[in-house]
Amino acid sequence: MPRFIHGELEQKILMLYVFSRLAEPVPFETALDLCLCDDGIRYFDFTERLHELVDTGHILFSDTKLYSITDKGRRVAEICEEELPYTVRVRCDRNTETCNRALRRQEQVRSSVEPRANGTFTVRMVLDDDIGNLMDLQVVAPKEPEPPEP
Repeated sequence: MPRFIHGELEQKILMLYVFSRLAEPVPFETALDLCLCDDGIRYFDFTERLHELVDTGHILFSDTKLYSITDKGRRVAEICEEELPYTVRVRCDRNTETCNRALRRQEQVRSSVEPRANGTFTVRMVLDDDIGNLMDLQVVAPKEPEPPEP
């Protein structure tokens, strides 16, 4: 893979560019995969820059261990995105769009198990699309379902 990113500043700009295009907060591993799109940034570079961006308030690390861009980070990403080579931006856009589709899909299919007063459980599955709710299925179960095996 060609190397277009050189130095700490360009690594931070790349990371802010990627985070600015994400639809939702993401875990560390997802952010890492999206930002390792150029040989100019490696694992330890990414980790160090991410902590620096969190410390300066450009990236937010939530209690749920997810990372997202702040308004401050979004403004810097907008101003500096032209500094990134075009090929890197195209690769980042393609990768983040794939990630955003997966994130939206996770939001559209939800399930839960809720205990009832009589000792049984309600198993609920909700399916949405881009317009609204398609299905909300609730089934009573006599005992709590077993989690599926990996």
